[in-house]
Amino acid sequence: GSVMVPPALGLLLAAALLRAEAAPPARSFQIDFERDCFRKDGVPFRYVSGSVHYARVPRLAWRDRLLRLYVAGLNAVQVYVPWNYHEPQPGVYDFTGDRDVEAFLDLAAELGLLVILRPGPYICAEWEMGGLPAWLLWKPDIVLRSSDPAYLAAVDAWLHVLLPKIKPRLYQHGGNIISVQVGAVGPVSRCLSGPGCILPGLQVENEYGSYYACDSSYLQHLLGTFRALLGPEVLLFTTDDAQVEELRCGTLQGLYATIDFGPDSNVTEAFGAQRHIEPRGPLVNSEYYTGWLDYWGGPHASTSAALVARGLADMLQLGANVNMQVADLGHSLLLSLSWPGADFKGQYKPVTTSYDYDALLSEAGDPTEKLYAVRTVISKFQPLPVGPMPPPTPKYAYGQVALHKYADLLDVLDVLSPSGPIQSQFPLSFEAVKQAHGFMLYRTHLPRDILVPAMLSAPPHSICDRGYVMLQKEYQGTLERDGQTGLRVKGKAGDTLDVLLENMGRISFGANFSDFKGLLRNLSLDSIPLSKWLIYPLAIDAAIQQGWPHTALLKSSCRGKAGPAFYTGTFEIPGIAWDTFVKFPGWSKGQLWINGFNLGRYWPHRGPQQTLFVPGSVLHVGCPNNITLLELEGAPLNPFLLFLDRPLFNRTLSHRPLDKE
Repeated sequence: GSVMVPPALGLLLAAALLRAEAAPPARSFQIDFERDCFRKDGVPFRYVSGSVHYARVPRLAWRDRLLRLYVAGLNAVQVYVPWNYHEPQPGVYDFTGDRDVEAFLDLAAELGLLVILRPGPYICAEWEMGGLPAWLLWKPDIVLRSSDPAYLAAVDAWLHVLLPKIKPRLYQHGGNIISVQVGAVGPVSRCLSGPGCILPGLQVENEYGSYYACDSSYLQHLLGTFRALLGPEVLLFTTDDAQVEELRCGTLQGLYATIDFGPDSNVTEAFGAQRHIEPRGPLVNSEYYTGWLDYWGGPHASTSAALVARGLADMLQLGANVNMQVADLGHSLLLSLSWPGADFKGQYKPVTTSYDYDALLSEAGDPTEKLYAVRTVISKFQPLPVGPMPPPTPKYAYGQVALHKYADLLDVLDVLSPSGPIQSQFPLSFEAVKQAHGFMLYRTHLPRDILVPAMLSAPPHSICDRGYVMLQKEYQGTLERDGQTGLRVKGKAGDTLDVLLENMGRISFGANFSDFKGLLRNLSLDSIPLSKWLIYPLAIDAAIQQGWPHTALLKSSCRGKAGPAFYTGTFEIPGIAWDTFVKFPGWSKGQLWINGFNLGRYWPHRGPQQTLFVPGSVLHVGCPNNITLLELEGAPLNPFLLFLDRPLFNRTLSHRPLDKE
């Protein structure tokens, strides 16, 4: 017989059934594991995104870069948050001016772009130490990107500052952030609550599968922290190279695993690696390499627009979601010389100042042939926004500007090291004296007369990264990490020996061992160790930002053009401050500041970069623009700079970004 259901209970059951069949909430971003796609507000959705590094672009240019992305047909922007850019000292946070990530996210929302957020703590991004703060290395035995309690405590403190700024901007809370990466390099597997779980997305860690630690409890800790601070609904993902071995280490239950690969990869094979970890769900290439980075002393990378467009079309044809890496190149890091990182591939390989990645936009933010090729491909799969592509920004060749020697570096230590030297029997690293970036000077005295030239030498891997040697203030030559580690000197007992150590950038990818800087072990003379050092931490950037040396009296300098020295000059510009590029005819290696802004390193004989980009926003109209240049090895007889209306690179070779071995 039939069972009678009381009317009140019947109403409750009917209401429950209605709720179960109801559409998703008004704003939702979910993974549909049955149809292998994302769903935005219940409707199948595919993103085509581009990376814009706000930390590499002056704030005044943010809108321009994002607008070009939008007009090209991209519907999302991928945003990295470099931890060390926002927490320069433990517990000291900076989210102002060019570092105002909230303003950048809000601007993307205003322009109609969704956001895929990569908050780290490790981001890679060819950025100093992959975004990890150098002050972590103040604890010399710390194990980075692991469950080391000291590392986790620092990560948790940072995430408790950053993620509350992110939460109100998540898609389901009315914002534009659809997903978040947890960590870096390391994909993530099926969300815990099964098909249809809501996952507006962040990346957790990055390319963790490429890292030696392979610590699943670390990823588990990050997952717990992100969930606690952002809620259970946000879509969290990882990214790894399209190799099953790397995916094994980089993935975790509770995170959606995505991959990265370039235009020369076999698309079907690459996504096969993702399917090995994620049998169902959307196909995602989180870093499609549209270009490649440059190393000092290497060729300028170039990838053909046709190859990039063909790879994109193949992925879109499969219904995949794609983020193009890098869609915006930024500039040469206005606020500090310290942000370009390095790779370690059998030897230390520092990345150039320029982030001109041969990608969709040039370093100056202009559309390239590649951007138009990508736009054409996108138009075949989804409608493009109405409106023209903004034209390139105007450039101006301001011409030749004469420079004059201001002082040898050794003669201005009182300004550059106001706290004076630290005495130590043996050399101390940058980290031991709590200096993150830039330069330190190591001084000792010859212990005896050396009438026949003796070998001044450093043990392997102890010069990090370049050492400029002076004896009695005369430049002797340069010692280099993984290069020349000895040179011959002679002199009298008591003669002053100075070694200026330069940090060329901490390793940002791969076997990310702690990359300490400075003179890491003792120098020796004919195998007899030197001792009794005076160590000067140098605050060059801070002095120049405060107006030195243009506000100081001119130093008289009788010595020649060799060795570390400062040069100054000024130039005026007519009418409007336009972007420009500066070339260094006859200069050796060094650093350039204009109006106190650090525009980065030049090293023309190593190349491939021959010019530095100067955004118009750093120039002044109607008053002199102050140039300060630190030349490290040797200046030309006729010291001048040449301002051009285009960048120059030497030795451009076609590059196929196979991997990041």
